[in-house]
Parts: sequence; C-alpha cells; structure tokens
Amino acid sequence: MAPSQNDPKVELYPLGDFALQSGEVLADAHLAYRTYGDPSLPAIVYPTWYSGTITAGNEWLIDTEDHPRKALKPSQFFIVVPALFGNGESTSPSNAGPDMPKTTFYDNVRAQHLLLTEKFKKKTVIVLGWSMGAAQAFQWASQYPDMVRLAVPFCGSARTSPHNWVFLEAVKGAVTTDTVGYADGRYMEVHGCQPLAGLRALGRVYAGWGFSQTFYRNDGFKKHFGIDGLENVMVHFWEAWSTSKDANNMLHMLWTWQHGDIGAQPLYAGDSKRDVPVTEGGRLGVRGEGMSGLDDRDEAAFKRALSGIKCPVLVMPCSQDLYFPPEDSLLEVKAIERAAFCPIESEWGHWAGGPGDSIDDAQFVDEKIFAFFQENGLVNS
Repeated sequence: MAPSQNDPKVELYPLGDFALQSGEVLADAHLAYRTYGDPSLPAIVYPTWYSGTITAGNEWLIDTEDHPRKALKPSQFFIVVPALFGNGESTSPSNAGPDMPKTTFYDNVRAQHLLLTEKFKKKTVIVLGWSMGAAQAFQWASQYPDMVRLAVPFCGSARTSPHNWVFLEAVKGAVTTDTVGYADGRYMEVHGCQPLAGLRALGRVYAGWGFSQTFYRNDGFKKHFGIDGLENVMVHFWEAWSTSKDANNMLHMLWTWQHGDIGAQPLYAGDSKRDVPVTEGGRLGVRGEGMSGLDDRDEAAFKRALSGIKCPVLVMPCSQDLYFPPEDSLLEVKAIERAAFCPIESEWGHWAGGPGDSIDDAQFVDEKIFAFFQENGLVNS
C-alpha cells in the first residue's frame, strides 16, 4: 500500500494483524500519518476528523508559511497527524475491502499509541482535535491518563449524544436507501462506481447541520465562499464534498462516531481496572442498535471515565454548533477535575472548529491553545 497520492509526506505505520476491541482482527492493518518538526521535540497528537484527510484536513492549524500560527509550531513541537481508520489513508474499506471489521475510538487511539511509543519512543504527549478528532483527544486522555500532558478537544464530544445519534442515522440512511447504487456495499464490484445518488443525499442531509441557522440567515455561503443561492450551495458545496468520498469509508467512520462513548471503552485509570463491559450495558454495545437499554450504569461509567482524566483539559465548543452544543460540553467539564470551558462565539457553527475556512475562528482557536500551553509551562510568551 503506497502512501497517500495527495501528499508524498504521508507515511504508513504497519500494525500487522491488529486485534480490535470487538475481538475481531484487522488483517495487515496500517496507520497513515504525517509528522511536522523534529522527533526530539515534545509530541503533539492531532488526529483527523470525519471524512478528513491528513494534510488537507488538519494542516490549517499548524504553523506554515501559508497560515502562521502561534501554538502548533514545528519549531517547538513534534506534531503527529494520524488518520482515522476508514478515512481512506489508514486501513479503510476502500483499501481493505467492504467486509473490513468496524473500529472504535479505542482501537484508533491504541494504534496511535503504538505509533508514538514504538516508533517514536514518546513517553508523554499533548492531544488535540476537532470533531471526531476531539473525541479521540478525550479518548487519549482517559485511555492513557499517565501519558497525556494536556488535551484540547474542540467542537466535539466524549460521547455521542442521542440527538447526534439521530442525525447520524439520517446520514447513514441517505446512503443505504440507495439500494441499487449501494448494492449492499459491493458497488465497485457490481457497478464499478460509487453510489452517487446516495452520496448526494448524504450531502443534502449534512447541509442543515455543518453551519448554524445564523450563518444561513446572514448569507454566509455567498459572503465567504462566493456561492449564491441555496440550490447552488447544495450542489456546489455539499454535494461536491459528499460525492468526492467513498461510501463505505463514510459509513465506517460514521459507525465509529455513532458508537463513541469513552465510558463504555476499556479504560485504564489508576489501577488499570476495566470499566463497564459492552456486555453489561456499556453504551458502545447499544447505541448503534437503537439507543435502547441505557441505564444508570452507563452514566456512572461515563462519569468514571471522565473523572479518571488526570491532565488539564481545555474544552472548546462552538456557541452555535448543532452537533455538539455547549450544554453537552459543560456536562463533560463538570466531570473532569482539571477542565476549563472556553466556547467559540461564532455563527459558523460546527465549522468554527475547522477546517480553517473561518479566519477569525481559526485565529481564536490558535490563540486559546497557545494561552493554554503558556499556562501549563509548555511555551514562553
């Protein structure tokens, strides 16, 4: 498997036959990643997000000539950007076949941990990320509490809320109800092409969620992207994005997102005891099957997972994010001993946290991360 055709600097870390949390094995697995800076410097792990690729998706927050930043500077940190399983660069249905086993945030973070500890010999890391990257930041901090020095999840969550789960059901349904085009996931074998009708529908479902009501009310697409008219927005922004993706990859990452709840993962805190197993009511085992069967044990497991986080955490939701509202983030902050709450006041909604289209929000996120680094002695003024 060659590195990403889009960026020759993307490398692959072989994982071999990688045992998953489910008990299944991901055969001949690999983790795609890119690094910035010298490996001798303190490490930052900055995972990708839903549908995002390594360079195009994450580089906007890293200090480069194109967009100078204060916090993520390769001159001061060794920045590692690992790709989610399913994004098309790491092991994914598009390169491993449609029968690829499902992967959780726990699986992703364990693979990243191997990369950081085995290849780069790192004993401590800083973690941060947007959206599904934020979920991985929470997962890192709870899964390896003695290794994570700081965590900065922005516009994301430590668990998938019921409302978020419902949204994702619509996204999934947009693809799978194109039964002819999707062909039970065998579309490349049957048709030799992607299920474009389903992917277009996926884009149209997403159109009402990525940006806030205020953004639409203020004609933000015309102002910021030069796209006039809502139908043009649907076709030239949302459908252009969704039809550029692989359907099985999108559904694989969606499953990871939909089943996200660190309280149901095998967490390691203190004496390394496992938390609530999937078979005993952990949300990971039920959320993808209709959100049924939740009880007090799930809430208790979630709170134990968050309370097991030892490092300072800067939680940054967007004030108008429709996926991850600040109210959900406040619940997480209250459960983490050393957490700070810093909302991004922006009409951009979820897009305020990435992928860098909002110049003002990108600057705000950068400055707040830099100040957080300063407060914790990682950088000088």
